[in-house]
This record gives sequence, structure tokens and C-alpha cells, in this order.
Amino acid sequence: MIDSDHDMWMFIPGPVNVESSVRQAMARPPINHRGKEFSQLFEALRPKTQRLMRTSNRVYFSTSSAIGLMEACARNCVGKKSLHLTCGAFSEQWHKITLVCGKEADAIAAEWGRANRPEELRKALATGKYDTVCMVHSETSTSVLNPLTEIAAVMRDFPDIVFCLDTVSSLGAAPVLVDEWGVDVCFASVQKGLALPPGFAVFSLSDKALERARAIPNRGYYFDFLVFEEYGVKSQTPTTPSIPHLYGLNHQLDRIEAEGLENRWARHRRMAEISQTWATERFACFAEAAYRSPSVTAVTNTRKLDVPALNKHLAPLNMVIASGYGKLKPTTFRIGHVGETQVTQIENLLREIDRFIGIPAGV
Repeated sequence: MIDSDHDMWMFIPGPVNVESSVRQAMARPPINHRGKEFSQLFEALRPKTQRLMRTSNRVYFSTSSAIGLMEACARNCVGKKSLHLTCGAFSEQWHKITLVCGKEADAIAAEWGRANRPEELRKALATGKYDTVCMVHSETSTSVLNPLTEIAAVMRDFPDIVFCLDTVSSLGAAPVLVDEWGVDVCFASVQKGLALPPGFAVFSLSDKALERARAIPNRGYYFDFLVFEEYGVKSQTPTTPSIPHLYGLNHQLDRIEAEGLENRWARHRRMAEISQTWATERFACFAEAAYRSPSVTAVTNTRKLDVPALNKHLAPLNMVIASGYGKLKPTTFRIGHVGETQVTQIENLLREIDRFIGIPAGV
């Protein structure tokens, strides 16, 4: 059952629905962000966020979207040249952001629907041209999940290169193993796997990332890693934060730990398997088989399904799915199965889509 004050259960990659107790936690009165009560909240959040990200690195909280942290990586980490592994709209956007920041940046572009390959990364890094690598774990536009274990094995052979990772649609939904993978900057916004309202992000920094930032001029201010660290040691944020988001995150991390992070990952895997099996039988999956996200399934629209008409059909049932993203809009649609969505809800959605396209129940 959905909450009575939800107009719609959003089977989209994000923003996702926010559980009622999380919304209630966010409704607490504001506090002084330079006071003791705030520092206690910050100190409570830090170890919970580290456990979520599987890291002992410093963690910070940013009142921004994750795009701000893409820019932060460019401004704080790129001294010589960055290498971007691209495989869809958001990884390509990160490459453009780095260039707009006046940094040198190259891209190794995987065909949309395919994952980035570690052997291509190794060949590029062997040239010695790069001091930073930027990549997306789960590419929301194509529903590709990149092979981080294999990528991390390559990165370990280039210990001077700063490794920056976008986990926007994987954190809280799939294993994100910052320390095991040797990730120097890991970030995610909170409106997908963490099931909070948009407008806030979390990130971790290694010692190496902070040392790199110290050597980089013109880092700006709002996203200067050294400013985050200056205030972080005082259990504060550099600028006035969204205190409601911090309250909500604190409550939601308790809920995630009560579910069990491994159980949460397993739930997302199961929803992805159901969605991908259905998509393969009814249409086709856009992402290659070995590299599919647990958060979203991009479906190749082989039946030329009218997605707006489908959403009109689903609306009285309090359901909505997503169209394709960017250049994929005419040829794909996406089913989000992330956050607080449950297996039975995905099964109900898929039955309704079957009904819309005229496939009898049980077929």
C-alpha cells in the first residue's frame, strides 16, 4: 500500500517516494547550524554514512544536487588532465562539466547500453597523461551498471591517480565499497537509493583527494573540499545546510540499517531480475546482459508502446513510469525499482502494463 498522501507511486529512477516517517522526521523544527545540537546530529550521521558507503574515509554533506559534486571533482582534483569513462547521458555530462570548469579532459566513450571496460582504462592510464579518473557506477540514462571490481583492480596499479565515482543511482541499492575499490571521491544525491527528497548529497574523501585539493588553485568556495574539511573537523557544514534533509537522512539511515544493507541490496537485485526478465520477454533490455543496474531497467520499446498513453492508463492506479532519457526518449522507456519500492509493487506494475498491451494474465 502507498501512503494516502502520495498522489502517485513513482516507478521512475528518481525522485522516488519518501516514506511517511522520514517526512515526519524532516518536519522537526530548525536548529542553529552552528550550535551544539547540530554538531551532535552531524556526529551521529557521520558513522552511519561511513557504514552505508563502506568506508573509513571522511564523509560530508552538501546542500546541492550531485551535479555540484561533479563540478567539485573538476575544481578540486584535476591538475593535469582527467579521463572520463562515459556510457550515457550523465557520464557524458560530467565530462562536459569538467571542460566548462576550464580543465583538460578526455573521454573513453562506451556505446550507450554497454559498460566501460577495464582494459580500455588500463591502456589510457598507461600513457601517463591523466591525474584523475571520473566515472559513473550506475548510469541512470541507460541502466548500465559498470564493473567496479574490475575497474578498481586497474586503478590500484596507478596509485597516484585520483579516482572519482558517481554513485547517484547505486548508493543504497547496490554494493558501494569505497575502501575496497580505492575510491578517492564518492558521491551521491539522496533522491534515489536513499529515498529522500531531492536537493541534498553525501560524499566521501580520501586523504589522497584532500592532498590533491591542496595542490590545486582556484577551487571556488561552495564546493572547496578543504573548506568542507575545515568545518567538518568542527562537526559543521561550511554553509547553511538543509537541516530537514539531515534530520531525514539520520532517520532513513536508521531504517536502512534496520532492514539490513545486504537485505536492501538483495531486494533491489530481485526487483531488477523481475523487471529485466519481463522486459526481455515482452520487449528487450537496452543494457547488455552482464551489466544491468539494480535501480532502473531501460526497456527498448520494440512494440512502439505509447508511453504517455500508458501513464494515462496507470494514473488512476497511482502509478507512473519514466520515458527514455535524452536521445533515448523515442526508443526506450524506463522502470525505476529503487528506494522503498517493494517486489510486490513491481509485480503489480508489470501486470498492469501487460493488461495495457493486451497480454493475458499468466502469460
